[in-house]
Amino acid sequence: MVYLYLGSDVSVHTDDVIGIFDIERTTVNKSVNEFLRVCQKSGQIYYVSLDLPKSFIITDNSVYVSNVSTLTLKKRGKQCQKN
Repeated sequence: MVYLYLGSDVSVHTDDVIGIFDIERTTVNKSVNEFLRVCQKSGQIYYVSLDLPKSFIITDNSVYVSNVSTLTLKKRGKQCQKN
């Protein structure tokens, strides 16, 4: 099993990751905001850190809000594929 480290001792199985998104760029979209609002209301959002959020990661069952940038997560994902 290969895991992607999201920060603050939180990791997810790479096979469960559906997408990694930049918060600043995507939350200007009404549909994204509505999706996140529904996930928040249903208890599916987990905050990885209390620091300023930079990304959100959608998995099969949850949405993780992380202070790690999408670029860093992409690099980590590539490293996971090599190992």
